Amino acid sequence: MLILVPHDAAATVRQAGPWGLISLRGNHEDLAVVRGISAREGPVLPVNATLGQSLLAASGDVRLTGCWYRVAPILHVYWRQLSGRLGAGIPVSAFQEHLTSGYKNPGVTPYLALTYAPDVKESFPEHEVSDIVAWRVGRDGAYPLSSLVEPSTTGIGQIQDHWPVRDLQEARVMLIGTGSIGSATAHALAGYGIGHLILVDPDRLSWHNLVRHTTGRRHIGRPKAVALAEEITTLRPDTTVVPLVLDVIDDADRIRPLLRESHLVVCTADGVAARRVTGHLARRARIPAVMACVLQDGALGEILRLMPWPQHGCLTCRRQTLAEHGSIDPEPALDAGYGTGTRHRPMTAVGPDLHIVGHLAAKTAVATLLERRGHPDQRLPGEHSLISLRRQPDCAPPFDLSRTGETRWLPATPPHVGCPTCESP
Repeated sequence: MLILVPHDAAATVRQAGPWGLISLRGNHEDLAVVRGISAREGPVLPVNATLGQSLLAASGDVRLTGCWYRVAPILHVYWRQLSGRLGAGIPVSAFQEHLTSGYKNPGVTPYLALTYAPDVKESFPEHEVSDIVAWRVGRDGAYPLSSLVEPSTTGIGQIQDHWPVRDLQEARVMLIGTGSIGSATAHALAGYGIGHLILVDPDRLSWHNLVRHTTGRRHIGRPKAVALAEEITTLRPDTTVVPLVLDVIDDADRIRPLLRESHLVVCTADGVAARRVTGHLARRARIPAVMACVLQDGALGEILRLMPWPQHGCLTCRRQTLAEHGSIDPEPALDAGYGTGTRHRPMTAVGPDLHIVGHLAAKTAVATLLERRGHPDQRLPGEHSLISLRRQPDCAPPFDLSRTGETRWLPATPPHVGCPTCESP
């Protein structure tokens, strides 16, 4: 059996004295969660135990009772040595000997017990045992049970000692497009610790999206942005997610002021117009834009970083420069869209390939934010990244990646004279 101990229950055990009572809810999959706790023989008060609720709800409800005790550290050493050994336990007398106060004699039915050894880590550091562990106590002895104690800090705060959590929690990022690439980008941005995320997409989730989208079929028919926001909020509560069922072209006037309050925008939307409008609005808001898409029917992934600097050209200028050097302009092909209907081109990339592009787009965005916040270790090797998802040796340079998995970074190119986006308003 596995015993889950929520943070509130653990805090009571650590502060309330020598012993007390506990109530648990369990299921038929050998899982139990502490739901109530008392100090000594006082009333058993409920604890915040959202932990494990979905598992319990799916598998039934078994109500259990037990006790908790403060104990000598050596008892937890015994727990560690006995754990994993089938049927191994200690006599009840030996268990009782190490309690500081209080003891409930087991009846015909064994009961569950938590023990708290406040000095175990200092007394026995070599054993790496928790200060709270679980037991099954019966007439035939006390037997160790597996337990998980919820730490005081969970989520992105757990890695704040070696990742710039504070800088990213203060960041505001807008994501235009929450399709297959965009949904993966959104999850990655939240995973990196972005504190405020705005999702913009007018479309609803359809059956043909499921094979590549991160969102499940229970959301069919719902706005993609809304469904994705709910999933991220559940998985990454450190990120505040705001879904907007808007079109970046038709609703540009509503999006423009939101961009002025953002630090960066990522665009994973299909279509030339959506990408160019996003780039134009970002330039006017003086924030970086990251463009992510797939080319050649999903054979190539592309990430473009557009900085609002005089020497950096916009999306249109970048494409014109490529054409002037004998390359192709892949933008028109993006207007056809991908899918399974009669009005769509076939998408031959599998979901994980699109998610690679989405994750690299998120990494590009995060690296851009962190470099501007004084983290030189996040500097990117260029402004234009190409990723080979399938080899395309017959493409014109720089899209002529010869091996699957090959990545190429290119520098920025300057604006063209007369460009309405690049010239200052």
